[in-house]
Amino acid sequence: MPNTFQLSASADTNTDFSKGSIFFIGTATVILRYAGFTILTDPNFLHSGDHVHLGYGLTSERLTEPAIDIEELPPIDLCVLSHYHGDHFDQIVEEKLDKDLPIVTTNQAVGELEARNFRGGIGLDTWETAEFTKGATRLRITSMPGKHGPAMVDFALPDVMGSILDFETDNGRRPLRIYISGDTLVYEDLQQIPLRFPDVDLGLVHLGGTRIMGVMLTMDDKQGVEAIQLINPNTAIPIHYNDYDVFKSPLEDFKRAVEEAGLSKKVVYLSHGDTYNFEVPASRIGQVSA
Repeated sequence: MPNTFQLSASADTNTDFSKGSIFFIGTATVILRYAGFTILTDPNFLHSGDHVHLGYGLTSERLTEPAIDIEELPPIDLCVLSHYHGDHFDQIVEEKLDKDLPIVTTNQAVGELEARNFRGGIGLDTWETAEFTKGATRLRITSMPGKHGPAMVDFALPDVMGSILDFETDNGRRPLRIYISGDTLVYEDLQQIPLRFPDVDLGLVHLGGTRIMGVMLTMDDKQGVEAIQLINPNTAIPIHYNDYDVFKSPLEDFKRAVEEAGLSKKVVYLSHGDTYNFEVPASRIGQVSA
């Protein structure tokens, strides 16, 4: 049985299942709005020139600015956190994010959050689900496989998860399925995702080709294309690129690889501060078009 949580629905909760949006703040940080939910991912609000700590005395410098500061966030229902690393949950977030906000993440990350007085951590093992209800919407978040590095270094890296977000109506329809890769490499376990969770509408793909001491820790251009071909979302949006000096695979390389693979019509590119607005057909919601 999934962990189940009831979120309070305000009087102005918008349960419109016909449209939603993705607002790109930078790194792997987006605000997803759909069917009354406002969801924050991997919050990172450091500015250009600031440094994050990656463990073992390693740091990385941010090269870009976030589209907004943390004080400008709208009211957030919950956060989805791939793993506990400074470029996904930084020192500004540790200080200023609501300590009671539900944060769906790995069990290991929940321990790190609790040590910093965050009380809303919800830890999931791979394939485990947390369920949230708000108004007429049910949201199921299921932990997907993720691996932050090859076997030789993975033991020294934090546990990572991808996520499937399934939005359901009160009549049992599923209008929208979103996949968030998290900071993973392409590896064998990812092959189970399209078998268990086909028909992905939107995929957020963490790129960057992060390299530390020559070892690749996130997908580069070639693996990003491979992941899109494997998961096969209707629309893919690359995030987590060009923001830190350890990101060694620039977005331009990914664009080139996408074009060479014939996937250009499937990929939407966002700059910091851009919003991707999407629509869901009435037939997916259980409505009859006029």
